[in-house]
Amino acid sequence: MSKNLGGVLVAIIALLVLASLSLYTVDQRQNAIVFRLGEIVAVKKEPGLYAKLPLVDRVKLFDIRILTIDSEEPDLFITKEKKNVLVDSFVKWKIIDVKQYYISVRDDEDGAKRRLSQKVNDSLRDEFGQRTIHELVSGERDRVMEVMRKRADDAAREIGVQVLDVRLKRVDLPPEVSESVYRRMEAERQRAAKEQRSTGFAESEKIRAEADKKREVIIAEAYRDAQRTKGEGDAKASAIYAKAFQENPEFYSFYRSLEAYRQSFRNKSDVLVLEPNSEFFKYMKGAGKR
Repeated sequence: MSKNLGGVLVAIIALLVLASLSLYTVDQRQNAIVFRLGEIVAVKKEPGLYAKLPLVDRVKLFDIRILTIDSEEPDLFITKEKKNVLVDSFVKWKIIDVKQYYISVRDDEDGAKRRLSQKVNDSLRDEFGQRTIHELVSGERDRVMEVMRKRADDAAREIGVQVLDVRLKRVDLPPEVSESVYRRMEAERQRAAKEQRSTGFAESEKIRAEADKKREVIIAEAYRDAQRTKGEGDAKASAIYAKAFQENPEFYSFYRSLEAYRQSFRNKSDVLVLEPNSEFFKYMKGAGKR
């Protein structure tokens, strides 16, 4: 009985080993190539469980997800103006034809990345050589990236790869050039700042002159109105004085003389030298009689 059980276990283990050597799986992130004695006999693109001949067939799985080539160091290119620029870029790509990919680069992913990087660099070199720094940095940057993507994709199809996107992360001048450019930019900004200050000073002087002019006009008009009001008041006062004088000339003359006396002898030390028969003492003479 024990011998039969041992034989069953051996048979089960043998079947499991045979099954592991005869079956393989492909998930949705992969494509597979089946080799038989070194020759490609099948390409599996759909996910699932597949069978193969044990010890005869060999299966190679390839990742078909989107991959990234991101250069560690920026590359140096020459623009239309014969100026050097440092360009930092990255590429998004994926395998679309695993058979062509294997024939072209075998299973060397690093080799495929090198070939793609070289193609993208060649496209970048051509595009940068036809454009100025200003066009690359601002106006035509999106167009340049689209042209590079299309050119790189056309070349990458030869090895079974699709280039999905090419992006410029940074476009810089070399340090020795950047310093001079920054100095020139600084000088330009200082010149612009001086022009703005000069314009602002001229405007401030203009505004100040207008304000002074308006101030003088307002003061003159106020003085004119004040003098007119004062003149009208003096005229009314004179009319009142005249009317009062006409009603009782003698009393008015007496009142005016008293005012004159008060103003003349305001302090004890005041001295007034006049002739005794002066009209000024008219109301002092005979004051007791009155």
